[in-house]
Amino acid sequence: MRLSDNIGKTPLIKITDKIYGKAELFNPTGSVKDRPASHIINEAEKSGKLQSGGTIIEATSGNMGVSFAWLAAERGYRCVIVMPSNMSLERKQTLQYYGAELIEVDAGDFDGAIRLRDELAKKNNWFNCNQFGSEENIESHRNGTAVELLSQCEINSFIPSALISGTGTGGTIMGVGPTLQTYHNDMVIVAVEPAESPVMSGGEPGLHGIQGIGDGSKFLVDLTIIDEIITVSTEDAKQRAKKLARELGIFVGISAGANIVASERFVEKFNPKTPVLTFLCDRGDRYFSCL
Repeated sequence: MRLSDNIGKTPLIKITDKIYGKAELFNPTGSVKDRPASHIINEAEKSGKLQSGGTIIEATSGNMGVSFAWLAAERGYRCVIVMPSNMSLERKQTLQYYGAELIEVDAGDFDGAIRLRDELAKKNNWFNCNQFGSEENIESHRNGTAVELLSQCEINSFIPSALISGTGTGGTIMGVGPTLQTYHNDMVIVAVEPAESPVMSGGEPGLHGIQGIGDGSKFLVDLTIIDEIITVSTEDAKQRAKKLARELGIFVGISAGANIVASERFVEKFNPKTPVLTFLCDRGDRYFSCL
């Protein structure tokens, strides 16, 4: 059995009576991105698009890159990662520790990172993981994360009133939200984005510090299925992440802090009768240099 055979089945943790967080930090590399990364690689291997000894390339804000770097090390591929320079030092070090080659572009320039990824993949005939446009990204959550949450809600004897999730690629919210709504028609889907880069709210992309979400575009997100959008500032997200560690012993990253802030604001505004679901996206130890 390989380490990648142990992705998922992460616990659902009670934050308050009205907020439950799925603890994706328990995945092998410590983030939710192990799910889509492994599914993308598995499907590429099955189809023959990725051959033994090949090279994979991806543009990333960090966590997906770490997942691909780990999978490449596990399976003997070369991995090239393109990343904006303002991502955390710990993310960069982790990528390199797994043996990935890191190429940095200007701070916040996700469009540039994606363009460079596409150019290098085409020029060198490398496998383009293409997380921002991959149906496999959504499928990994539809057939994995969502199924787990349905079971966990049943075990905890509640029907969720809302799914609240920050969006980077949009794979998580698009895979989980509509699937849960199939069983719980009244559940609302709430997207979370940085206040400094409110693209889904109709604003302009901008620099922010909530790494992993708000990458400058809607990407996979279909706004017609989003019922509510909540913006959270970088500072509020950071402070909430620290508070989770100090008051509950839950050591998570900045995007998880943003998810909890958004969940608290949703609960305060709407006072739902049943709990909301959100995600504790990754571990906090890859943000020391930012916190």
